Order: sequence, then C-alpha cells, then structure tokens
Amino acid sequence: MSPSKNGKGRSPALSLDAVRDRWAEAPGWARWAVYLLVIVAGIFLPSQPVGNLMAPSGSDWPTMLSDQIAVYVLLALGLNVVVGMAGLLDLGYVAFYAVGGYTIAIFATKYDWTFWETLVLAIAFSALAGVLLGAPTLRLRGDYLAIVTLGFGEIVKTTAQNSSYVNGPRGVQGIPHPPTLSEFEVMGVQPLKYGLLDSRPYYYLLLAFIILTIIFVRRLDKSRVGRAWASIREDEDAAELMGVPTFKFKLAAFAIGAAIGGSGGVVFAAKQTSINPENFTFLVSALILAGVVLGGSGNIPGVMLGAFLVAWLPERFRFMQDYRMLIFGAALVVMMIFRPEGLWPSRRRKAELAEGTGGMGSMGAEVAGPGQSAAAAEVGK
Repeated sequence: MSPSKNGKGRSPALSLDAVRDRWAEAPGWARWAVYLLVIVAGIFLPSQPVGNLMAPSGSDWPTMLSDQIAVYVLLALGLNVVVGMAGLLDLGYVAFYAVGGYTIAIFATKYDWTFWETLVLAIAFSALAGVLLGAPTLRLRGDYLAIVTLGFGEIVKTTAQNSSYVNGPRGVQGIPHPPTLSEFEVMGVQPLKYGLLDSRPYYYLLLAFIILTIIFVRRLDKSRVGRAWASIREDEDAAELMGVPTFKFKLAAFAIGAAIGGSGGVVFAAKQTSINPENFTFLVSALILAGVVLGGSGNIPGVMLGAFLVAWLPERFRFMQDYRMLIFGAALVVMMIFRPEGLWPSRRRKAELAEGTGGMGSMGAEVAGPGQSAAAAEVGK
C-alpha cells in the first residue's frame, strides 16, 4: 500500500492502487494461481494452528467459522449485489435470510423434504420474496427505500413471532442436518459427513456456496447486467434517459441478493437444527450492512474482508464482556471518519463516493460536493 490522498483530499490515507495496477497487468496464469492459493487457504482455515491465533481461549474456531463468519461473508456477498452493485440501500436484508431458514424448517419437519430439495425451494422462495418486496417499493429511492425495507424485515420477524404454524416465539425444532454424502476422511476431517459435533463440514459447505456466489456475481458484474447496475448506481435518471430499464434491473438485483441470503438461511437452520424469530433481528441486517460498507461496497474482496471482521472481532475480544461492543462500535466510527470508502474499496466506487454520487454510497447526497475536483482526478486514474 502506498500513501495517497483520500477522495476529499483532506488527509493522507493508505491506497491499494499499486496492488490493483499490478493485478491488472498480471497474466491469466498468475491470477488463477492466486485464486487457487486463496481457496487452499480457505480449506485450511479451520485448522488448529489458525484457531489458536484467531479464537480466544475456550471458543471453538470451526464453530465460529461455520456459525458466524462464513454465514456473514455469504450474506454480505448477497447484500453487496443490492447495495454495492445496484446502489440500493436495504436495511431489511435479514428477512430473506429468515425466509430461507423457515422454508427448510417448515418443509423438512412437516413434509419430510430433504435438505437439497428445500435448498432449491428456499432459494426460489427468497428470490420471490425479493420480487414481492421490490415490485411495489423500488420506485422509491435513498432513505425512503431504506425505511420500507427496514419495515419488511420487521414484518417477516413479527409474522413468524405471532404465527402458531411455526410455533411463534418458540420457533421450529428438529430441523434435520444435511444428509451425509460420503464418509471419506482427509487429514482427520470428514468434509461430507454432517453431524452434531463437527462444525467443519458445514464450513466447507458454506465455503462452496461462497465460491459459487463469487463466480456468479463476478460474471454478472462483467456482463450487461453489471453495467446496467453501475449506471443505475451512478445516476439513475441518466440511465433511464439512455434507455436502461432501471426498474427491471433493480428488481433483478433484489431477487438475486435475496436468493443468496436465503441459501445462507438454509445452511444456518440445518446446522443449528432449530430456529426462532430472535435469530433474525434487525441487528443482523445492520451488521451485514456494516460489513459491506466497512470492507468497501461494490468490491467483492473488500466486502468479504469487512464481513469477516464484523463477525470475528466481537468474538475475538469476548473476554472484554460488554465493553467489546462499545470498542467495536467506536472502531467502526473511527473507520468511517478516516476511511469512508471502506478498507478495500474498488477504484470506481472510491471515485463515486468522492464525487458524492452513486445511490447508496452518497446516502441521498446526489449533488457533487467540494471534493468534485479530487473525484475527477480519481476517475482519470
């Protein structure tokens, strides 16, 4: 990293531009080698030496990975489609997570559907929920859309809490684990045997979901769909004037993000074997959004880094008891003051934020501010 001015040209900040330039010039084989190394690192992440460093005493590192960190990373990738790529502020993302969890809870316990059947159904239901939410609300913008999505998240939770069909606040118990696919063992781990004691197979299942999601989202970002989302994010009125069907692409972003969130809910419910409405509070939506913004919305590696930190730091410093959340909140505030574009922003989003445009990134401030000249220089890089 090299020192540079931030988007508003007020204070020096660390920049990843040199790394990005080298990455952009790297040959294809070098990129694939890095991708493989990252996947291998992800496979060895639950190992004991890593756990001794990352997890506090008494905490089970594989459980922390499967129950929180990997789930948060998957949800952040889904929310990043809505917030980071399409520029739509969604404060009720946990609703789609809940739809996925309750879908497997209902169909697996009441109708004996298998994990894989309910996974497909939950993804479809979550996408449908995204369409149902988006169809009447996506003509709103900025803070108004955020308030509506916040309300949707609370409606889903309250409905589950007051519905006797899903046992109200007691929730649903007895959700089956995924079926064991094989009992083969590698280095003391049976990655395809899903049971109660070993959390590592669930982590590997989530890791597979994360890899598939990254490939899918990355392909979308490089396609006509990704370009349409970028135009909507930067200036929706201009995109409409240029003939982009903005409503259709915003609806697609909501449906895709919701489907990814629903898949996370399925794995979470199957791992825990029981869920209740308190698993799907507004705090989850807020933390996932914090992870996206902290890491750098719109940039997949940054979003994953942000979600990892948001999920890991409070657990790592659990020995501080209640003070850990106070310190964690203060750290987020400090980060937003000195690095508002996030820890690892994309160059394009960094320029948009500096310019004061870009949908959610501007938080409604669509008029270019005093940093416009700095933004123009950033765009010209």
